[in-house]
This record gives sequence, C-alpha cells and structure tokens, in this order.
Amino acid sequence: MNAAGRIAPSTIGSLSGMIVRALDAHGVDGRRVAREAGIDPDRALAPGARVPRAAHTRLWQLAIEATGDPSFGLEASRFATQTTLHALGYAVLASATLREAFERIIRYRRLIGDVVELSLEDVRDRTRFVIDVSAPPGVPYEAVDAFTSMCVRLARMLRGRRSLDPVAVMLERPEPARTEPYRRLFRAPVAFSQPRNVLEFRRADVDAPLPSANAELARNNDQVVVAYLAKLERANVSSRVLAALLQVLPDGAPSKQAVARQLGMSPRNLQRHLSKEGTSYKSLLNDARVDLARRYVREARLSVTEIAFVLGFADTSTFSRAFKRWTGMSPRQYAGRADSRQLTVDCRL
Repeated sequence: MNAAGRIAPSTIGSLSGMIVRALDAHGVDGRRVAREAGIDPDRALAPGARVPRAAHTRLWQLAIEATGDPSFGLEASRFATQTTLHALGYAVLASATLREAFERIIRYRRLIGDVVELSLEDVRDRTRFVIDVSAPPGVPYEAVDAFTSMCVRLARMLRGRRSLDPVAVMLERPEPARTEPYRRLFRAPVAFSQPRNVLEFRRADVDAPLPSANAELARNNDQVVVAYLAKLERANVSSRVLAALLQVLPDGAPSKQAVARQLGMSPRNLQRHLSKEGTSYKSLLNDARVDLARRYVREARLSVTEIAFVLGFADTSTFSRAFKRWTGMSPRQYAGRADSRQLTVDCRL
C-alpha cells in the first residue's frame, strides 16, 4: 500500500478488547493492564474506536509479562468475535469463497491498522496468504500469532462442519520453548525463524464455494467498511500530516508551521489535534523519514549517500546508524532482504 495514503499509526480498538478479554480469562485484570498501557478501556473498546499503535503494542508486551505465556497470542485469538473487525467481519463471513474472504481482508486492511501488508500468492496447487509486518518496527510476535490463528479459525468457520487445516505454516518468530500449542492449533507443520509469515492452503480449498455465501450481505457490509475508512481519513489529522511530509520530505524537512499552513490551521491547533490522536509532529516526521528510507533502500535507485542527503542526514554513517536502529539491519542487509522477498519461497515442509 502506498504510504502516502496510509492512515495514522493506529489499530481498531476491538483488537485491544480481544486482548483484555483473554487476560480476564487468564485470571488477570485486563482493564487494569490496558490502563497501564495507556489505553482507556471505556473509550478504546467502543464500537469503531481506534487505539494508537504504540499503546496497542505496549498492551501486548504487558499481557505477555502478566501471563508469562509466550503463546498468549494464539490464546487471545479465541476471544475474537464477528464484530472484532467491525463490518469487515460480517463481509468476510458472507464471502463466496475463502479466496474472496482473504481478498476482502487484504482490500480493507487499513481498518485493522497500518501494521500489516497482506497478499495472496498462487503457486501450483497451493495458495499462500502472506502476512508482512516488516515495515512498522516493533510489532510483537504475539500479535502476528493472534492474526494468523484468527485467519485459520475464520477459514474453518467459513467451511462450516468441514475441517479446514493449512498445509503448512511459516512464522518469522524464533522457535519458542513450547511448540505444541502452535502445532495443536494449526494442525499442520509449523516452521519458525522464516523469512515471511505464511499460511499455505490447498488451492482447491481456497476456491471452493462456501455454504455461508451471501453476495448482498457482503456488499452491504463492504459499504459500511468503506464509509468507516472514509470517515477515518477525513477526521484523522495525523494521516494528512503524514501524507504532506511524505510528499515534500525529499526536498527537505518542512517546519511544523509550514505543514500547519498547508492544512489550513495554526501550529497550536495542529499540535492539539495530533496530541488527541496520540502522536506529535516530531513523531510523524520520524515515521515519514523511516518510511522513505525503507522505500529508497528497497528500490535501490539511489546510493546510500544520496538517500542520506535527501532525508537530511549530516553524513552516510549517521544515516546508516539511524537505519539500523529503525529496522535492526544495515541498508545493505535490508536491500538484500528485499531482493530475496522477490523470489518464490517454497513453503512445503
């Protein structure tokens, strides 16, 4: 997805609600943990509410500390409901095939948040649902565990009484001490420390008609999702600031005053709006720099020296240090990883 069209760094609050319910079932006060993460449960868990990405990530971290369970993400997915993904959940349940369901999730992934890029790949008689969280740094492994297990649970629900298991599962996370919870949930071979997060299904299963298909219901809920996203974009000052920064940053970092003028508001009002959305101008400027740095390194059209200059760094070494802090890799390593992702990875285990 083009970063300039990206919503501000947030995720739908009902995903935080899923974690809170899972904590409660674990004997931990989920609302207390949410407040400790900087999330107001009464506001964040309201229908359609958004939670800043940093606070949601902090909630995952605190949940793992509180439970001591490294596979808590798998457990948390049990507490997802049809409304966890707003109207998208109902649209998915009314899809004609599992492929159509996955395509809906891909199309409307901005509703979930800016932490995930999704795609489908057909390779011979298999279809791979690829979950890429490499762009935003700091996404907890448990969040990926929860999302992959939610997708598998959803696929089984859509098939009705017929069991549907993936053929193979690949996860980027290191192998945990206990792998049995993963093999028990996915009921498939699971490989850890992989280049990508992948759920692989039989292509025939992905394209088979689903008993719950309802084209009219799917379309109606698609419209609700589109309206939700449009409202979010209009109301979200952060997304407008980020879009402006990504557009002009190659010509030099603009001042807060300049961006405020572009948006038709005073710097003071701009900061007030950003504070309400859980971010700041400095944070968004850093996000834009990170986004452009990744894009430029991945595209390999500019040298590292040129990228450093374009993004306003004093020298190449300063940029390289910052890039490694953002991604955990040097620009050269990141470029090599991006190249490797263009190759077909055999998921058969």
